[in-house]
Order: sequence, then C-alpha cells, then structure tokens
Amino acid sequence: MGRAAARGCPVAEVSVRIVRYAVGGERHYGELESGGVGIARFEGDPFTGLSPTGHTDRVDDVVVLPPVDRPRIFGFAYNYASHVDETDREIPEVPVCFMKPSTAVVGPGGAIVYPSDGELIHFEGELVVVIGKEARHVKPSEAADHILGYTCGNDVSDRIVQRKESAFGTLLIGKGQDTFAPLGPVIATELDPSGLALTTRVNGTVVQSASTADLLLPVPEIVSYLSRYLTLLPGDVIMTGTPSGVGPIRPGDEVEVEIEGIGVLRNPVVAESR
Repeated sequence: MGRAAARGCPVAEVSVRIVRYAVGGERHYGELESGGVGIARFEGDPFTGLSPTGHTDRVDDVVVLPPVDRPRIFGFAYNYASHVDETDREIPEVPVCFMKPSTAVVGPGGAIVYPSDGELIHFEGELVVVIGKEARHVKPSEAADHILGYTCGNDVSDRIVQRKESAFGTLLIGKGQDTFAPLGPVIATELDPSGLALTTRVNGTVVQSASTADLLLPVPEIVSYLSRYLTLLPGDVIMTGTPSGVGPIRPGDEVEVEIEGIGVLRNPVVAESR
C-alpha cells in the first residue's frame, strides 16, 4: 500500500487492491483477493484506518461501488503529447485543469447516460490518482506520501458543449454531467505510476493504447502542482489526462478502460430517459 495509507491503516502491508462494495444493505471496504473471487472485508475506511474482520464476501454476491464516495474530482487536460497533436493544439505553457462535480461519479458497471440533447459524446480513458493524506505545498519527491493509490477513470465529455464553454474560458457542463466520471474497479496501492499500460476499448475494439510514461506532467508533479495552490484532501481524485484515440460513444456501446496492475473499468452507455 502507498505510504500515506500505510500510516493510517493497520493492514497496509497486505492490502493491494482495495474495493468498496455493498452487500446485505451495508457498504464496506475490502481487499480483492487473488483470483478475484472473494473480498476480505475490513472495518473502517482507507483514509482513517482499516482493520480486518476475518469475514470474506463473494464477489458474485456484492455490488462494486465507486472506490471513493462523492469525491472532489480534479482533471488535467492535454497531458499527453499524442492527444495534444490529435486536437491540433500546442502543448500548454501551464497545466490545464478543471473539476467535475461529485455527482458525475459512477462505479464499475454503472451506466454512462447519453444526454437526450447530446450530439457528440466522447470517452477518455485515464489513470486516476486517489489522495490518501492532506497535501499542501508538497514537493514532487514527497507526493507518494500523500497518495493512497490508483484507479481507472473515464473522463466522459460532451464535445459540443465543451467547445462552446471553452470559447469563453469556462468548463463545467461539457465535463460535469451526471455519470460523466466512471471510476474503479479498485484502488491499487502498490503501483509505480510512471510506466503503466493503458488500454481503452469500445465494444471490444481497442481505441486507445498508451503508457503513463508519456504523461507530460507525471503523477508526482501533478500532485505537487495542485498542492501549490490548494489543499488536497483524503478521498480527492485526480484524473491525469488521456492519450490519443478519443472518440464518440453511443447508446448501446460498452466502454472498457484497463490499466496495468489495476484492472478493467467497464461501463455501458444508455440513452437518457425522462
């Protein structure tokens, strides 16, 4: 488990893939066991402390939830040169940041709702950082002490609205609609984020294939940059940017974001129903 988690969680040395789930009307955190069949249940949460209960739940009997409940979501745009190239832009002089509302989050298997007035909705597969310890004025070399772990994310974007907003220097609805931030399936706590394979598939076809080694601003600098201007809190998540290959999704599609060492985040796309 990351150093931040190790300080707060007695089971840090054995926890590798933390999953948040519901079973029997209750919500728990647990460790996804080897083979992915069982979940070793914990008491508490990974931000204030976890302790084993000795109880194991079967994965088939639970509903896997977003790994963090209603987090603050920070996003980094144009953080892969390949994506900058495909958008015909220049590499930004300063990091381009935005936020998504907590209500944009859905978990593994949760539906991405295609808006009734949507015209061009895109997927964006991304590595997501989960903050485990408050961070302010953190140096890149200290960033790991404040990171709980990593999960998969999909920065779903309404391009038509996004372009109209961006023309006036704003960005909210284009990125922040309900269900536009799928996260999961687990928080992987013992990963080096500097060279992970990232693959996005739509209906089984690979549409993005990259490595986090290609991030223009790597994870330690992302955490340091944000903490220079604002306080990062336990449970905050940071979407680190998407590589080239972004494209449209439509109702009936299924999107998968797979990151080495974390797993597969899988979400169907459904039409909005009022």
